[in-house]
Amino acid sequence: MAYAVGVDVGSTQTKAVIVDEDERIVGRALILTGANVVAAAENAYRAALDDGDIPEEEVGFVVGTGYGRYRVEFGDTQITEIVCHARGAAQMFPDTETVLDMGGQDTKAIRVQKGGDVLDFCMNDKCAAGTGRFLQSAATALEMDLGDLGPKALQGQRPVAISTTCTVFAESEVLSWMARGKKIEDILLGVHQSIASRSFALLKRVGIEGEVTFTGGVTLNEAMVSVLNDLLETEMNVSEESHYMGALGAAIFGLQRVRAGRGVAAVEEVAS
Repeated sequence: MAYAVGVDVGSTQTKAVIVDEDERIVGRALILTGANVVAAAENAYRAALDDGDIPEEEVGFVVGTGYGRYRVEFGDTQITEIVCHARGAAQMFPDTETVLDMGGQDTKAIRVQKGGDVLDFCMNDKCAAGTGRFLQSAATALEMDLGDLGPKALQGQRPVAISTTCTVFAESEVLSWMARGKKIEDILLGVHQSIASRSFALLKRVGIEGEVTFTGGVTLNEAMVSVLNDLLETEMNVSEESHYMGALGAAIFGLQRVRAGRGVAAVEEVAS
């Protein structure tokens, strides 16, 4: 048995996924990236091997992706996260035609062919207002754990209007609404709606077709999923593996290399 590994080094978290020759996920790991990106990649890789009880000598190919993909020094090649999220989404949900990837620092809208080939994409530029970072700023202002934001926001009934388009000022606006006596749940619902509206605008730029698959760390936030579903007037594809979708896509590309037995160039073609 030969295995392939995808290591997705994100700005906040690093994920690693191992797949076997039947395209099954047999090992996974998620750790905080921290300041040492090289160590984060290595540690996530080792943790995934331990999780699947996979001997390293049976790993046939390793693909690095994410913003820190070139720091996966033990990898065999690197592929952009846009391509990997598209491929991972199609792997998990074969009828995917639109992908929304929301991470800690950026959000990407991707149009794909069935099978995962990228047709078009766009992403937020310069500002993290429509990303997980905006949620973190709200959590800091309210002195809440990030994981508690979603459940609390779902209790909101009269969402406030969050007008700031800059994460730097998010805490100030949240605190301003608190000072005006607004309920925390209504403030948080407003925060989620603000982020969702920016994501929806990105999706409209690439065109919303077919099934929409939601990827990235913010998929764990149930309020964000709910608000986006309302805007899209459909239910997005979300799974327990959505957080790992970029690493999964990278691993599938690695598995293609294992199967083909060709040179690295055959895999690197997809990165362009």
